[in-house]
Amino acid sequence: MTLPVTPADVAAARKLLDGAVLRTPTLPAPRLSAITGAHVYVKYENLQVTASFKERGALTKLASLSPQERAAGVVAMSAGNHAQAVAYHAARLGIRATIVMPKHTPIVKVAATEAHGARVVLHGESVGDASEEADRIAQSEHLVWVHPYDDRHVIAGQGSIAAEMLEDAPDLDSLLVPVGGGGMISGMAVAARDMRPDIEIVGVETRLYPSMWNALHQQSLPCEGATLAEGIAVKQAGTLTRELVSALVSDVVLVGEPTIERAVNLFLTQQKTLAEGAGAAGLAALLADPDRYRGRKVGLVVSGGNIDPRIVASIMMRELEREERIVSFRFSMLDRPGELGIIASLLGGLGANILEVEHKRHFLDVHAKGARLDVTVETRDRAHADEVYRALIENGMDVVRVDWQSAN
Repeated sequence: MTLPVTPADVAAARKLLDGAVLRTPTLPAPRLSAITGAHVYVKYENLQVTASFKERGALTKLASLSPQERAAGVVAMSAGNHAQAVAYHAARLGIRATIVMPKHTPIVKVAATEAHGARVVLHGESVGDASEEADRIAQSEHLVWVHPYDDRHVIAGQGSIAAEMLEDAPDLDSLLVPVGGGGMISGMAVAARDMRPDIEIVGVETRLYPSMWNALHQQSLPCEGATLAEGIAVKQAGTLTRELVSALVSDVVLVGEPTIERAVNLFLTQQKTLAEGAGAAGLAALLADPDRYRGRKVGLVVSGGNIDPRIVASIMMRELEREERIVSFRFSMLDRPGELGIIASLLGGLGANILEVEHKRHFLDVHAKGARLDVTVETRDRAHADEVYRALIENGMDVVRVDWQSAN
């Protein structure tokens, strides 16, 4: 079978990339191993200058241009990592770059792309609209189109990730790779199959955007919705990538949003590294199906670390609630002096740290002489939360726990 990208293409890309992009480390992750039951190794692509693996494919494509093409300039479409990668390396090589982004792209991403010297064009409501405008600009201004994933040079550049991983950890049993349009997993599969024909290669998509899964299974599950993994929220798998994934990838699995959130939180709290939602997809798949990988050596790629700090803060708080280290209690009480103090003293004596108090009187479901008190506290763990609740009941409190799952 003749495939559009070969191991020789990946080898050539590696020579181009040597010294121009960071050879990121692949390191064992003992804490993640203890949590999942697998022997986990992590490739930290979030350490690249633009905090994403996209630099590899972008630079490989740019380096392939003829002098005439370089003089003309390039155009790319992206709402994030690909935009910054093209802009950064185009500036290094003295190539004029135009990046088309949807109108509602966060201003921080627009500013980061412009900071690398690119001309940013905001167009349309969606990535599809921006792609059409990029194609129009490419034709009207005679620019070279730098596709984010469906390009032979881009795919070959991404293949360098797997080559480095298997040099650093040659006995890996499985690779779990985030999948959007499929550029990274296609290149990695080409390299990995050449180096280790028996290795298991599993693509991971968010359940909200199963574009590659649809293509492989000839299904039409909807691709829509707000996802934490916006970097892999792609509605249409590539033509080249679909062919490569079909031929070389062992499986493609889907993961839900809560599991992606947990994976982002674990990378931050256990590995002390920042992973965007897409970058945590591999770990999410491992968390979702630990029995499949138990005892196996599994390689994960933190493909990017560009995530809004406010989202990170929200994820951490939500995970504390899921672990019941932040718990809410609802008290029904008499509305008289000293009642709040009694409750506060009792909680303090039980070692629960009060984070928030909301005192409610003017509700029809509250007695005319009563009040409802919602108290959010910090506990050590789930067992401590249960201990606090039992003690409140034993002390005669009219109290119920507010379940975060029903509250959200």
